[in-house]
Amino acid sequence: MVNCIIGSGIFGLPSVISGLVGNASPFAWMFAAGGTSLVIACFAEVSSRFDQTGGVYLYAHAAFGRTTGITVAWLGFITRLAAMAASANLFVIYLAGFWPAAASPIPRAIVLSVLLGFLTAVNCRGVRSGTTLNNLFTAAKLITLGAFIAAGLVFLALKHRPLVIAFPAGKPSTWLHAVLLLVFAYGGYETAVMPGGEAKNPRLDFPFALFTGLAVCTVIYTLTQWVVISVLPQAAATERPMAAAAQLMLGTWGADIVSAGVLLSCYGYLSANILGFPRMLFALAERGDLPSVIGKVHPKFRTPYVAIMILAGCSWIFSLVGSFQWNLTISAITRLIYYGAVCVALPVLRRKPNAPPAAFRLPWGNLIAVLAVGTSLLLFRKPDQPGEWVLGILVALVLANSVWAARRARRLDAAN
Repeated sequence: MVNCIIGSGIFGLPSVISGLVGNASPFAWMFAAGGTSLVIACFAEVSSRFDQTGGVYLYAHAAFGRTTGITVAWLGFITRLAAMAASANLFVIYLAGFWPAAASPIPRAIVLSVLLGFLTAVNCRGVRSGTTLNNLFTAAKLITLGAFIAAGLVFLALKHRPLVIAFPAGKPSTWLHAVLLLVFAYGGYETAVMPGGEAKNPRLDFPFALFTGLAVCTVIYTLTQWVVISVLPQAAATERPMAAAAQLMLGTWGADIVSAGVLLSCYGYLSANILGFPRMLFALAERGDLPSVIGKVHPKFRTPYVAIMILAGCSWIFSLVGSFQWNLTISAITRLIYYGAVCVALPVLRRKPNAPPAAFRLPWGNLIAVLAVGTSLLLFRKPDQPGEWVLGILVALVLANSVWAARRARRLDAAN
């Protein structure tokens, strides 16, 4: 669960959040954790009802029917595309610390193409090769973050410098924008609950993992932000906040080590997603909710190679078209809708007589579900960037496609 939540956001967001709310930025991570805890509490009860694979798609399908299930699945697909594209862009940003030309348009396009193309080829060749790469890079981000926090605390103690802190102030709209962006950093837990059919006791283990994972990540995120603003007075002025802070603490070699750790972390995150998320596209095709060609399996490697190439190809387009923050915003907004479906599903499943029983029952569950949906609605804002208007068009296309897929499935069922 911790591995799924901690992605690329923590390596790029400290400077963005510092630019929005200044030295009060650690509080933004705490506020975002509070809002996320409402959604995770809903996930805990809903996930405890199921021991099949499918995650949010499965929950929405059981609560609201096939059309909504397909719609939610497609929103999850957009969320994942933007999250992968944000991570790929952050890879280029930190690579520019070693090779400055990487930030230029043509080298950037080449790096993104090679990065995603290689991962696609590896995962099309088989699960074993993809899993091996994923295992090699999984620990990189935790080691990088742990070492960075420890080094920062030691540096501040030796220099007799206190941890910088300021109490929240400023416009509420600015804080809401900051928390919206942090939804991206706290997301990802829906991936961990997806393979429920392959877990030993998901109905009891998922609730525990959800709450524990959030607690661990909140501590890591808040401490990282705190160290960055304490060590780096002008944290908002750099795109590579952790590398810049490490350079002040340890010199050039420290910045290089942190940058290398971030590169490995982004690479591992992309590898894990290209390995696991095409499974949902494959499942949709297998159920007749997508064209059957998407569910094709490679005759030699036995992998869903069409689904893998579709996911990687669309992520490549998103990464070329948008920046790190552009994709991060797209992913954060779609997550609000995606997660909101699970929050609404909680009271619906409680009332359904044929719904599977909950192994974990959330106290005041209906009230918490309302608060979670209300928090999500509060974070929505009027589109003011081109990318956000593009998101609106994508969501409209998703809804239209979902209705078409559901009608097509019903026709096929009637014909059979």
